[in-house]
Amino acid sequence: MQRVVEPEWLDELPAEDPRAIHSRADIRRLNWFMNNPGTVARVLRDLPAPKRVLDLGAGDGSFALRVAQLCEWREIECVLLDRSPSVPDSVRAGFRALNCPMTVLQRDALAGLQDAGNVEAIFSNLFLHHFKQTQLNQLLADAAAHCRFFVACEPRRSPFALFVSRCLGLIGCNGVTRHDAPASVRAGFRGSELTQHWPVRTNWSLHERPAGLFSHLFVACKL
Repeated sequence: MQRVVEPEWLDELPAEDPRAIHSRADIRRLNWFMNNPGTVARVLRDLPAPKRVLDLGAGDGSFALRVAQLCEWREIECVLLDRSPSVPDSVRAGFRALNCPMTVLQRDALAGLQDAGNVEAIFSNLFLHHFKQTQLNQLLADAAAHCRFFVACEPRRSPFALFVSRCLGLIGCNGVTRHDAPASVRAGFRGSELTQHWPVRTNWSLHERPAGLFSHLFVACKL
């Protein structure tokens, strides 16, 4: 399957649109089913404990909160960057319960990460597949300049994942999710495609592999 990036409906809807709210709930369920928070948390737990982390494309912040809970973080600042963040009170309360300061940064990731400052770790979930090759090169180069560890969990581009993505109406996903899920798979990754986009090969350890049935994991660690 050739990689194809196309617009996704959720990116175009206002955060308060009922269809967007439903779709974000669908994504939380799908993340649980695919165990993407667990996949990212397992990588981060094996790294030196950070003091400050950045979630790229954080959305409603629920993914970052679940990662923080699984990693049992305490007093670690979490920066949530999104073009249109919509962080509910329940997520804010979750970070307070962990005693983890939370900063919401409304910004297009392609505009640069300088406002986020330097962090030990950057992670993202179902985010990198939105970008075409030149945009991906730019974003990963910016990320490499601002962190020591980078972890991304993305859709795996495969016929099986595409087939399953077309069946999400069976579990109650709405029209937005049913449109966006196949588009995400077609824009996903496989093999060593993200490694090829990483800007620096020297002084970095790069790992890329399938994760679970439907996800693709990329990890970059500065040596």
